[in-house]
Amino acid sequence: MKLAYWMYAGPAHLGTLRVASSFKNVHAIMHAPLGDDYFNVMRSMLERERDFTPVTASIVDRHVLARGSQEKVVDNITRKEKEERPDLIVLTPTCTSSILQEDLQNFVNRALTLKDSHADVLLADVNHYRVNEFQAADRTLEQIVRFYIEKAKRENFDFSKNQKISANILGVFTLGFHNMHDCRELKRLLTDLGIEINEIIPEGGNVTNLRNLPKAHFNIVPYREIGLMTAMYLKNEFQMPYISTTPMGILNTAQFIREIETLLKTFSQNLNDFSKNQKPNLSCAEEVAKILEKDFQKYIYEQSRFVSQAAWFSRSIDCQNLTGKRAVVFGDATHAASMTKILSCEMGIKVVCSGTYCKHDADWFREQVRGFCDEILITEDHSIVGDMISRLEPAAIFGTQMERHVGKRLDIPCGVISAPVHIQNFPLGYRPFLGYEGTNQIADLVYNSFTLGMEDHLLEIFNGHDTKQILPKIQLEDGSLEWSKDALEELSRIPGFVRGKVKRNVEKFALQNNKALITLELMFAAKESVNA
Repeated sequence: MKLAYWMYAGPAHLGTLRVASSFKNVHAIMHAPLGDDYFNVMRSMLERERDFTPVTASIVDRHVLARGSQEKVVDNITRKEKEERPDLIVLTPTCTSSILQEDLQNFVNRALTLKDSHADVLLADVNHYRVNEFQAADRTLEQIVRFYIEKAKRENFDFSKNQKISANILGVFTLGFHNMHDCRELKRLLTDLGIEINEIIPEGGNVTNLRNLPKAHFNIVPYREIGLMTAMYLKNEFQMPYISTTPMGILNTAQFIREIETLLKTFSQNLNDFSKNQKPNLSCAEEVAKILEKDFQKYIYEQSRFVSQAAWFSRSIDCQNLTGKRAVVFGDATHAASMTKILSCEMGIKVVCSGTYCKHDADWFREQVRGFCDEILITEDHSIVGDMISRLEPAAIFGTQMERHVGKRLDIPCGVISAPVHIQNFPLGYRPFLGYEGTNQIADLVYNSFTLGMEDHLLEIFNGHDTKQILPKIQLEDGSLEWSKDALEELSRIPGFVRGKVKRNVEKFALQNNKALITLELMFAAKESVNA
């Protein structure tokens, strides 16, 4: 098993905890050994929230192993129910509980017979050896939604559609990459179109309101990693259509809006397609007609021209200087695919490789990026990604926190566009990546990622600092090679944004020719060999 460090997607129980912790008044109990309960620290540090429901760890130790886990788990469930009064308690299995072959469902059943309050208790049904963090989160959300929909059916709840056209946003949850900002931008966009928000889950949602999900007219799944299973369940159960196009970038945002328009036109033609076993609602039809009176194409044009600056910026001299530059993209399926299209289609940047660590979604990813990049890489191994970047030597990287570390080592600038991320990618300011405001944020990220590499060069031109102070930073990582003073001085005169590439080429030439000392003459010989 791999350590959590240098893993792109974490273990399955982390995905379950993220979903449970995103809901209001839902308490998760994790059956695991001491050391696996780092979720509370991670969430409080990264999300910077003032208040959230903490996760309880039911610790597995030698005493528990000696007398069995059932008593301790059941005690934790009943105790937390009395202390917290939650609407739902989610028992989260881990790799440890799977190894011990414990029947956690039996623990849940026993706890249900002992408790005497209103709280529901549910076992997260995920296979911790076959799924990763994202797959477990997707499955857990669908399981919780299914549980409360079935409960509402038994109570003969009325699932009639809302009078006003409304949508659910599925898959916005804690520790997501700019998820809260993206959600705010989506709400603004839908409000502009005259569409109300029915429910947003799981972040900030109440499980008691999940029965209201079918009241909306359609669902929006902004990220493929979580929400698709829930959208498919609601479509099969209530014939609710869903839109899974991610509105990231000018082109995809326009496509997203056009899909909403098409969906509303279809709904206007046949209301029965949206509501199973219900008569057409005339007032609802009037609401649809009112929304369709808007000129969707005009809205797209005005937003692209006046709200988004990215379209104008892509035609500016600054952005045209980036045309043909080589870039590598790597991240989750949603952000990596969208970023590849933005760089290639909207900014004229050559994507030499696009990749994702979401192996379970590899077919969809290949279909999305094919034709927009030279190579496609599907892997969960960070070392393979690092080797690919070293081989291709792009001018910039757009990836995760891990690719940022690789870029630092290779002296290649990197813009972070996907989880896993560090605390600097949970900004307090407003930085969405979706919608028209998101296009501005992405354009800034792309431009700054490329241009900041020239900073050292400009400082040297204008005597911003003494180049002698730079020399210690250019020392060779491999102790088997040494640089002469003259060679280091010559290397320091090379512009910063290409210095790393020149340095690696010279070192490679020296190793090929069995030279332990890199002199000025050897540098010139390496240059001639490249130009030969």
